[in-house]
Amino acid sequence: MEINCEFWQGKRVFLTGHTGFKGGWLSLWLQAMGAEVHGYSLDPPTEPNFFTTVGVRKDMASNTIADTRDASALVKAMQIARPDIVFHLAAQSLVRYSYAEPMETYAINVMGTVNLFEAVRKSPTVKVVVNVTTDKCYENREWIWPYREYEPMGGHDPYSNSKACSELITSAYRKSFLQKSGVAIASARAGNVIGGGDWAPDRLIPDFLRAIDAGQVLVIRSPNAVRPWQHVLEPLSGYLVLAEKLFSDGSRFSEAWNFGSANEDARTVGWIVEYLIASIPGASWQLDTKVQLHEANHLKLDSSKAQTQLGWKARWKLQTALEKTLEWHTCWRQGENMYQRTLEQITTYQKTKLAA
Repeated sequence: MEINCEFWQGKRVFLTGHTGFKGGWLSLWLQAMGAEVHGYSLDPPTEPNFFTTVGVRKDMASNTIADTRDASALVKAMQIARPDIVFHLAAQSLVRYSYAEPMETYAINVMGTVNLFEAVRKSPTVKVVVNVTTDKCYENREWIWPYREYEPMGGHDPYSNSKACSELITSAYRKSFLQKSGVAIASARAGNVIGGGDWAPDRLIPDFLRAIDAGQVLVIRSPNAVRPWQHVLEPLSGYLVLAEKLFSDGSRFSEAWNFGSANEDARTVGWIVEYLIASIPGASWQLDTKVQLHEANHLKLDSSKAQTQLGWKARWKLQTALEKTLEWHTCWRQGENMYQRTLEQITTYQKTKLAA
């Protein structure tokens, strides 16, 4: 299924986490299609960051800098925005940070979700909610098979577990409140996203680019860990298609959905690093020999459900995703217009034909 750009023309969209990496890309894409985007988020989490580098704020209908833990502020902002569709992306999204700050992680990812749904309950205009969680919400059994939507929730670390909790909250609010009031609500689980404009700490691609920019050797923790890598536009396209389906037939699509990479694109950290290093003369890496906090070693997503029922499928192979990420970063280093460059990548992605 192709994204219906006409559907989004004039739609009022409330987007939490719009100053983040994924939220910034989604906000710009929605604006390009003519949606009226109302953002709600904390200040950008890093410097530099995608939101200010690209100029995402320029065409937004509103830009509320506030915390999802502030229930009253969230209700007020949503009532002012009067949205048709809500995308919930605001989160504490770092695994290792969640070990250092578990209470903050649970407060944002659990109570922030509850506050969002309570604000939706008090908004008479909302028809669709997409709650974005993570591939790490599953009870990881370290097996080779991709996880499907009906697998048990779990999570070893506070981040993963808090997102599993967010999934359970989504189900409870759907059954207890929202479906009764005519609001279609679904959750979306994506893989490890990459793309231009991500400067977050403790993520492989940003760490690699920081090392290259500084002329340093990249230090990695788990070269044998397998992840479902994908360009940021892949899951975002899934969220958009899902929202369109929910708007037209909410009772049929109000469920959990995986938007992962193709099975062959679930690669090891070591493979990613070697591919990137081959593209940049003089780059190198070394293993971090310190004792590491627990992180899942083997993780894949089964996106068969989205492919068969939504018509969604990944467009860019992993190599293309990596090349587009390096291309974006190079353009930024050269001082180019990143608003235009980002829109060009979105347009190129949309024109890419779905693989057979």
